Amino acid sequence: MREFDEASLTDAVVQRFGETPDPRLREVMQSLVRHLHAFVRDVEPSFAEWQAAIGFLTRTGQKCDDVRQEFILLSDTLGVSMLVDAINHRVAGGATPTTVLGPFYVDNPPELPLGSELATAASGERLHVSGRVTSADGAPLADAIVDVWQSDAEGFYDVQRPAGEAPELRARFRTDAEGCYHFWTVTPAAYPVPTDGPVGDMLTATGRHPMRPAHVHFMIAAPGHETLVTHVFADGDPYLDSDAVFGVKEALVRPFALQAPGPAPDGRSMTGPWRRLAYDFTLARATG
Repeated sequence: MREFDEASLTDAVVQRFGETPDPRLREVMQSLVRHLHAFVRDVEPSFAEWQAAIGFLTRTGQKCDDVRQEFILLSDTLGVSMLVDAINHRVAGGATPTTVLGPFYVDNPPELPLGSELATAASGERLHVSGRVTSADGAPLADAIVDVWQSDAEGFYDVQRPAGEAPELRARFRTDAEGCYHFWTVTPAAYPVPTDGPVGDMLTATGRHPMRPAHVHFMIAAPGHETLVTHVFADGDPYLDSDAVFGVKEALVRPFALQAPGPAPDGRSMTGPWRRLAYDFTLARATG
């Protein structure tokens, strides 16, 4: 068939993918064509609007580099990242809820001993973080890998600071024999997702704010268990109900409780006010 019209084109394109050798790829491509064509029929874009859409996606790709992933940010702000996350964690078996990875994770962060300080240069209100990592049956998971990363008190991640600076406010810990972890850091602030690219333009054009509530990121891995990617959010933050990337879950909200001067859990004597976050994580058993 050489001549296609509005009524026949979709079926023709779907048929062209009918001989795709990989069955999953065939399923995905045919579904993509059907849904994309249905979207175009629904909104009936002008040529100028379609060119604008292509330009937006082009700029999104051009904004990506080794420390900035604008397509992840786009996925996050459209709720797609959380939808994919929910689909892939339907049967968590009582495990700690997951949430989005976000665009600021860096592979192989520096490994530090328990009790270390994440903030070597960043200033701010001191925060002590502690808890346990267990399996679904309550058994402690010793030597579990706990990756942690967060913003500073001004809402910036280290990768947003000038190039060449040492890693800051990110580290890798290993739990002790009882599955416990603990470290010191600064209290993170609510912050905007990057708005200097096409995703920021989209948020402005649609009247959406770019803010994320204050949180600490965790990625926790142990043999025989599903890797957990999650955050712990600060109770009382004004953006909990309007997180720009739809990542908040009630079970992940905890007090970053203000403490009076005095002894800290690790015996350190604190001369000024500080905060404490306690959170225990439960990992789901690996299913395959």
